[in-house]
Amino acid sequence: CHLIHYLRLSHHLIVLNYLICTFDKLKSVSSEDINITDAVFDGVEVRVFEPPAKRDERLKRSVVYIHGGGWALASARTSLYNNLCRIMAESLNAVVVSVEYRLVPEVCFPEQFHDALRATKHFLQPDVLAKYSVDPSRIAISGDSAGGNLAAAVCQQLSKDEHLTIRPKLQALIYPVLQAFDFNTPSYQQNMNMPVLPRYVMINYWIDYFNGNYDLAHSLLINNHTALDVGQALSFRGRLNWTSLLPSSFKKNYKPVIQTTGKAEIIQEIPALLDVRAVPLLAENETLQLQPKTYILTCENDVLRDDGVMYAKRLENAGVEVTLDHFDDCFHGCMIFTIWPTDFSAGVQTRNSYIKWLDENL
Repeated sequence: CHLIHYLRLSHHLIVLNYLICTFDKLKSVSSEDINITDAVFDGVEVRVFEPPAKRDERLKRSVVYIHGGGWALASARTSLYNNLCRIMAESLNAVVVSVEYRLVPEVCFPEQFHDALRATKHFLQPDVLAKYSVDPSRIAISGDSAGGNLAAAVCQQLSKDEHLTIRPKLQALIYPVLQAFDFNTPSYQQNMNMPVLPRYVMINYWIDYFNGNYDLAHSLLINNHTALDVGQALSFRGRLNWTSLLPSSFKKNYKPVIQTTGKAEIIQEIPALLDVRAVPLLAENETLQLQPKTYILTCENDVLRDDGVMYAKRLENAGVEVTLDHFDDCFHGCMIFTIWPTDFSAGVQTRNSYIKWLDENL
């Protein structure tokens, strides 16, 4: 893919996603116990997983799920996410709506956010919930990685929408990516070369999401975009002070990387770096106070560990009930790897813990 990108034969993400989908063809659409259908919610494709109706059953609970993949890869239709959502529907006896938002490079920020928001708001309409026999008071919004980013951003937006009569009861975020302010948090430093998601790959995902220039990657890596002389970043600095938001067991002996002189033109070129729709961790306290009961799963071997831990702390400080579910021996992306030949114990462990929390709280 790097060769293809260099030769400009096609966008490397298009090729990579093609390869992923080519090796991941589903043999069947519906399972024996779950009815799986594709639909369109306000112009956005979704895949709906419905358990069979039972005699004299009350309305079902529901989960809106947003898949990960750096806003650029994977699909609600791939076997990994198809399997996760099917198991969720079976285990919770819940209607699961998996959002098929458009990907980079077809679209860039804020279109992925808009797709996820439109699909979710459409599903929250009383007549749509009635069609799927969903209890309006028992709906969660969830996602992993970049999908966790979108879930958090959508949840924040819904909480501020005065016209909504139905809002999610819960949000459940799986190793979410929540900020592009500081690429030198302890987890970014500790796991900078960790397989699956090294730091430079995460930075490139951000650049692709914002349709930015790869030449900026090194400046972002050393935090030139949020240096002390970058005025646009000043008001956000207190919202992402990991020296006060992280426990000492995570801070270890790592030191903050704060440049005295940086490049303000980076923020001018990519203002989305400070847009809370893209970086939910930078939201103001007034917005965080409106968030529902929250579950955040983090993994030790993950550059994004501290994003989730800091968001949990900020939500807790804002008065939100939060469960931080941390796994010392797991890695980024592990929860979807439960199908042979990538059936890892870490995937089963994290998935079971996540579903258990939903079952007890939704």
